[in-house]
Amino acid sequence: QVQLVESGGGLAQAGGSLRLSCAASGRDISINNMGWYRQATGRQRDLVAVISRGGDTNYADSVKNRFTISRDNAKNTVYLQMNSLKPEDTGVYYCNAYVLIIGRTTGMDYWGKGTLVTVSS
Repeated sequence: QVQLVESGGGLAQAGGSLRLSCAASGRDISINNMGWYRQATGRQRDLVAVISRGGDTNYADSVKNRFTISRDNAKNTVYLQMNSLKPEDTGVYYCNAYVLIIGRTTGMDYWGKGTLVTVSS
């Protein structure tokens, strides 16, 4: 059983910062890409940032130069440092990981339950 547990959401003022964390746990797992997605009320879930196991990153245009994704492979943990927050960054942030279970030929996407980020103006 693979679990992703997010933490670090909450309320911030515009221009402020928050840091999200997501820890993956499970037996005999190897994690490839890890990422963060955001879903605002009434909207679809969109990619915010993704990072490969080797550290290559990709960001949504709306968060470039404000958010930084990083990971600690030894801890199976991904982080999202969010600076210069804007009200439009408000939403539920979901952690995602593509997980390979050792001994199996294919991997699967796993999701956390989400953490709410609210940015006030």
